[in-house]
Amino acid sequence: MSKLFSASEGLGPDVPVNRWLQLVAGVACMVAASNIQYSWTLFVPAIQETHQWSRAAIQTAFTIFVLMQTWSTPLIGHFIDQRGPRTVVSIGGILIAIAWLVNSQTGSLAGFYVGGAIGGVGVACVYSSCINNALKWFPDKRGLAVGLTAGGYGAGTILTIMPIAAMIENSGYQSAFFVFALIQGAAIFGLSWFLKAPKGEVGYSTTVAQSRRDYTLVEALKTPVFWVMLAMFTATVTGGLMAVAQLGPMAKDLGVADHVIFWGMAALPLALMLDRLMNGLSRPLFGFISDKIGREPTMFIAFSLEATGIFALAHLGHNPYMFVLLSGVVFIAWGEVYSLFSATAADVFGTKHIAKIYGVLYTAKGFAALLVPIGNLLMESTGTWNTVFYSMSFLDACAAVCAILVLRPLIRRHHANNEAIRAEPPAARVVPAQ
Repeated sequence: MSKLFSASEGLGPDVPVNRWLQLVAGVACMVAASNIQYSWTLFVPAIQETHQWSRAAIQTAFTIFVLMQTWSTPLIGHFIDQRGPRTVVSIGGILIAIAWLVNSQTGSLAGFYVGGAIGGVGVACVYSSCINNALKWFPDKRGLAVGLTAGGYGAGTILTIMPIAAMIENSGYQSAFFVFALIQGAAIFGLSWFLKAPKGEVGYSTTVAQSRRDYTLVEALKTPVFWVMLAMFTATVTGGLMAVAQLGPMAKDLGVADHVIFWGMAALPLALMLDRLMNGLSRPLFGFISDKIGREPTMFIAFSLEATGIFALAHLGHNPYMFVLLSGVVFIAWGEVYSLFSATAADVFGTKHIAKIYGVLYTAKGFAALLVPIGNLLMESTGTWNTVFYSMSFLDACAAVCAILVLRPLIRRHHANNEAIRAEPPAARVVPAQ
């Protein structure tokens, strides 16, 4: 495994790169980028109170953000392959700062939509680069490494929830957008200069089956494995993404938002802090588990847990204590999708073109984002969140079953075909459509 510490491009053959430093730098960049998504729910009530816009209209900005983040990822993956993580992440930091500066100055919905679009591209630059770097540097600990990296994005706001909430309360949401735009933009830009991509092959895992062939994007799109993963990713990411955007409104509608429970803290901010912690913890936890027992069994466990938590939230969410507890269950079972699907994609398709391949797979988050405003409209038309909760739970349950009954056999067949081709003499090799 000495190749795991191989030299990086531009450093010369005798200068090693510590891969753990790369991991730390990537996690730190993700932490700095996380506010733009995970703190949004704190701003929605203040924006609505100030401008009297409908909640659905405001949440369209969140949908635009997610769409731009996810659907720009394949193109950004191309630039990562060409220019490396340092350049792309530094550009992402600048765009993230610009996005919140726009939000701090605008007084129109169109302005927030522009801010969401710019921020989406900025986060895509940071997220794609750091995930891609972790996948390449840690083939032997791929689930754990990408889980820690994605966990930085999922739990990064745990230390900023209270300061942002306090600034919104005391100085207005505009000041909070402005101050944190400068902080997070500068942090990402500075950290980006530590990032480097590995040079050449870095080895394979001895415990998880991994492809010895590097698929191109076109080749990956021709496999049934890719499309099954895309459908499962969309189904599982929908529930958690809706909770990220709607947790504040949900708590208010259920009547638990301001209920004081522990240490003088109300249910909503306590739930937000716990959720960020669980969201971040789940990614390395389930990633580590998947390195040991396999990706598909881990998916089944996590997706089943999420389905159960969401279903229970529909029945017990009116209790402030259960609201906090169950929202934590939902997030610890949801956050792992970003470590499991990225690690599985690299296992199945190789890492040479993984930035582009996972970039297309990651568009599942964009499809799921389209359902966020629909959830709002469904709740407003029925007067209850239960219909939304039941739908989300059903999608997770379907994905859990598919992980074992559909995805696992497909991946085994995929690897078997690749090994059969490798065993043939080079002149006789014909690569079939899988």
